[in-house]
Amino acid sequence: MLEHQETLSSRVDSAIKNKIINGVRLNTEEGVHLYSDATTEELKELATLIRSRKNQEKVFFNHNFHLEPTNRCIYDCKFCSYSRALKDKEESWELSADEILEKVKKYDDKPVTEIHIVGGVHPDLGLEFFGDVLSRIRSHRPALHRKAFTAVEIHYMCKRAKVSYQDGIKGLIDSGLQSIPGGGAEIFAEEIRAEICADKCTSEQWLEIHRIIHENGLRSNATMLYGHIEKFEHRIDHMNRLRVLQDQTQGFQTFIPLKYRNKNNQMSHIPESLKEEDLRNYAVSRIYLDNIDHIKAYWPMIGREIARLSLDYGVDDLDGTIDNTTKIYSMAGAEEENPTLTTDELVRLIHSAGLDAVERGTLYEVIQEYPFIENNRC
Repeated sequence: MLEHQETLSSRVDSAIKNKIINGVRLNTEEGVHLYSDATTEELKELATLIRSRKNQEKVFFNHNFHLEPTNRCIYDCKFCSYSRALKDKEESWELSADEILEKVKKYDDKPVTEIHIVGGVHPDLGLEFFGDVLSRIRSHRPALHRKAFTAVEIHYMCKRAKVSYQDGIKGLIDSGLQSIPGGGAEIFAEEIRAEICADKCTSEQWLEIHRIIHENGLRSNATMLYGHIEKFEHRIDHMNRLRVLQDQTQGFQTFIPLKYRNKNNQMSHIPESLKEEDLRNYAVSRIYLDNIDHIKAYWPMIGREIARLSLDYGVDDLDGTIDNTTKIYSMAGAEEENPTLTTDELVRLIHSAGLDAVERGTLYEVIQEYPFIENNRC
């Protein structure tokens, strides 16, 4: 412990530094202090300390693919480059249940373990349609983990069907839902949501849906859209609300900071965050979210270079193989226009950071380990 204290510079308040090193929870003011005052090197060292404490030298990935049923959407999120209005027939799509199943069947001979289903909020696609989709995927390939629908999508499905969140979620679980992703959280601060996503579900509704998911025995992830008009205090407020819910349910597996990309959307005048800010944000996330086990760098969004560097700033998960099945970030100008990584490429990327690669299932069950071997460490 003292060795870490001696190597850190003095920009972090000594009391805050001691709390971090000794595993004592930071308050919101101390979290903002990390953003505003800590040096990048301090954040790197502290985040690495916590990552190693939680996950040793392991970095996780999985074999997955995405399925996006539609990009037609009733909402008008200013940052979104993916969704299209219903009248936009040239750049929009809408898959039938049969077409969705055909896409799933294309992976029958591949060792994927997870399907990730998210898309736009289509006015005519509700609980019945998506329940049927889940049921058909389960029947076709029972072992494929079905991670599906953001809280925003579930909110609309329940509203459209005039049922409670509890009843709607129970119906989806009965149909085959096994976990949900963390999208749609954006920034919880109401004054920011009013400017960037005023017409979608509220922060409280997002949190309530995840609470109910957890109470029904399912796990979920959580995201935060950063690098637009929010301030440091908004980021910490966002993480704090997640931390409070996690204290109550222990249902969040992974936190995923999502970098705002500024191509082809209504906020394109806002410059994107620079690489150092991205890395600092990963580090603060790892330090502040003491009760969430994993921090993920979603490599299709940030590119392989920053994904590799993020492993030095507290990140211990790189998502998965993807296999060029998502357009959500490529349409916004992400680094990876055709996102695909093989197992060997992911393992080499992780090993280049001197860390052990671990193929996982959706719930972090270990499928195969690829230890990094150098000198006496393996």
